[in-house]
Amino acid sequence: FRGEDICDNFLSHLVVALHRKNIETFVDEELTRGDEISPAFLKAIEESKISVKIFSKNYASSKWCLDELVKILKCHKKNGQVVIPVFYNVDPSDVRNQKRSFKDAFVKHDKQFNK
Repeated sequence: FRGEDICDNFLSHLVVALHRKNIETFVDEELTRGDEISPAFLKAIEESKISVKIFSKNYASSKWCLDELVKILKCHKKNGQVVIPVFYNVDPSDVRNQKRSFKDAFVKHDKQFNK
């Protein structure tokens, strides 16, 4: 999730640290709010050996992020892709049990998609 809660600090530092270790990264910088996942990004997910998912407070508010997570989990199941969750300023139990901001986001998604 490239939202304001991670974009300007954590994500950029993580990418720099991975590049220092010669680990190639892919961050879709051209995505605009509301767009579908780009074919290039889907291909990058499919070809990856490892996916790092950064769960932040606002992660679940993004339908795009949730769609991306579904794709990654399909690749994990099909190809054995390693998935590394990173919980950035969020309690892992909030994600697992859909509490706090995660609960709020899923309630909003539920209302939106039930209409």
